[in-house]
Amino acid sequence: MSTMDVTIYEVARRAGVSIATVSRTLRGTGPVAAKTREKVLKAVEELNFTPSRLGVSLAEGRHAANGVVFPDLAGPYYAEVLLGYEEVASELGRSVIILSTKGRTRVGDLIKDLAGRVDGMLIFGHTVPEPLVAELVRLGVRLVFVSRDPLPGADTLRSENTASARALAAHLADHGYERFAFLGAPLTSHDDVDERWRGVRSVLGGAIEAVDTGHYTVECGHEAATKLLKGRDRPRAIVCSDDEVALGALLAAEELGLDVPGDVAVTGWDDIMAARHARPALTTVRQPMRELGARAARALDELITGVRDTPSHHTLATAPVIRASCGHHPQEVRT
Repeated sequence: MSTMDVTIYEVARRAGVSIATVSRTLRGTGPVAAKTREKVLKAVEELNFTPSRLGVSLAEGRHAANGVVFPDLAGPYYAEVLLGYEEVASELGRSVIILSTKGRTRVGDLIKDLAGRVDGMLIFGHTVPEPLVAELVRLGVRLVFVSRDPLPGADTLRSENTASARALAAHLADHGYERFAFLGAPLTSHDDVDERWRGVRSVLGGAIEAVDTGHYTVECGHEAATKLLKGRDRPRAIVCSDDEVALGALLAAEELGLDVPGDVAVTGWDDIMAARHARPALTTVRQPMRELGARAARALDELITGVRDTPSHHTLATAPVIRASCGHHPQEVRT
């Protein structure tokens, strides 16, 4: 086995200790019994385990800083998650270094550089290429992912999508609508939206058409909805991947002189503040955006301080919120 093939997991297995103990021994960041330290160093020597340049940077000690990697900081969703994260990080005495990858080149180098300057990182979805994720895990970087499927060696936090999407679709079907469109579908790099699409389609089947908006923005929602609503066979209900896309659809309907929900129903996802104050008020699915950020900060702190060394995977509950834009009285639908 070559030096490059050896991972911190194999060192821990050889020494018969946890990954956190290996990390504490190499970093010198916490108490390790003399016999345990000897076992770890012996395993390191036997396996010829040599941390890379990034690994050396990580071993230099605590930075009292967390890194946050987002694809784009524009929009209320990212802002809410970040607010929840920063509030807890501040309570824990940690600063936050933010990296937005939108429009950046050499993203891998930027992320490696950030990893060497912080004690751990929160990464949104699939912002980081999978080979780099594997390398960061191999090097023992503390990682928490928001909005992606569980993966080995890192914590994951996400909101529930499928059950709420099915409940929302069933509610719309109960209105008797027969032709639907889903705006924002489906981009394979975005697990959450894919799950929403699959959940809706599992209820509505061939009655719903997927329309890729390219981006999850008001502008892209407006453009896609305008084309749909100008068409001869316009949908009776537009199910949107998030509230920003839905606000764009509401604007398109207004500009075309169409009544919502009389001519076309519109739904969103997230329950951002603007959804509640839209005219008509937007039917959507409420997800705990700030709680996602707050729980991510606490999870990362647990990994950094060695409270636990096994990854955890949690899914937070969501709930459809029925408002006027789908043609019904306000209520919550139980999933």
